[in-house]
Amino acid sequence: MMTRISARAGLAVLLLLLSGSTNQVAQAQGKKKQKLNTPFSWVNQPSKADADVPIQHKTFRSQSMGIDVGYCIYLPPSYEKSERAGKRYPVVYYLHGGRPGSELKSVGLSTFIEKAIRSNRIPPMIYVFINGGPMSHYDYPQIENGQGESVFIEELIPHVDSTYRTIASRKGRGIEGFSQGGRGATRIMFRHPELFCSAAPGGGGFATEKKISENDGHESDRVVFAQGYNAYDTARLYASSEKQKHFPLRILIHVGTKGFNYENNLAYMKFLKQLGIKCNKLIVEDVPHSARLIYERQGYALMKFHAQNFSADSQ
Repeated sequence: MMTRISARAGLAVLLLLLSGSTNQVAQAQGKKKQKLNTPFSWVNQPSKADADVPIQHKTFRSQSMGIDVGYCIYLPPSYEKSERAGKRYPVVYYLHGGRPGSELKSVGLSTFIEKAIRSNRIPPMIYVFINGGPMSHYDYPQIENGQGESVFIEELIPHVDSTYRTIASRKGRGIEGFSQGGRGATRIMFRHPELFCSAAPGGGGFATEKKISENDGHESDRVVFAQGYNAYDTARLYASSEKQKHFPLRILIHVGTKGFNYENNLAYMKFLKQLGIKCNKLIVEDVPHSARLIYERQGYALMKFHAQNFSADSQ
């Protein structure tokens, strides 16, 4: 069982976190490397069922880890046709639920995206389905190659911008996720508001994030994150910093009323309001904890939210 860090060590960890380097946190805490109970791979090969969804499975070489990392990308139908014209597209990064990560977990949503774009209900956009790493969108240096957030922010985004015709700036970049991905999207949007103009976390386990905040980073006896590395403390830091002024986030939190964490999503929205952080909400009636069912009912609203934000920032 891990012991709690001292107050002095906790302060050191928090300062390191605020500087954006969670890899250094492991050294400050002196944690030993842990092993996952569930098999995990940074590259997962699509199955036959995945062949029916309109995505491409790709990999890139992570310089920090020295291994390949998988991701899936949806390119709108006009992407190839507009190559000669040099048209660039906004990008939504989708963070999957569950733990550990896989770039295949949420690719089924691309069928809804394809339908909306082909019917001209929303303008063409690129969607990238990421692999969140062994701890799903957390940097967790206690595990070998456990830097989920850093690989996404420091390596995947630059790779996508250099490989595809993206609008490679904040005004053309959004983030979305559900469940574990909702937690991840929330932490990341507050830690890196300079990267995203549009954010739509959904069904996040905010009760767990609050527990981590109130218990020195402890999600459980075995799983301990850096102090301050949670959706509550990152929101507080964002609200009290100049970042909110210079990089205002357009936020839409979505959740189904039948979801097991519906109430704690409402509580988190209330918490953001108390901090003075503006937040839109999308409450989907009679829908359980399911990204797919939410997309069946209100996927268009989520896609339209991003499209409007991209349009607003381009003016």
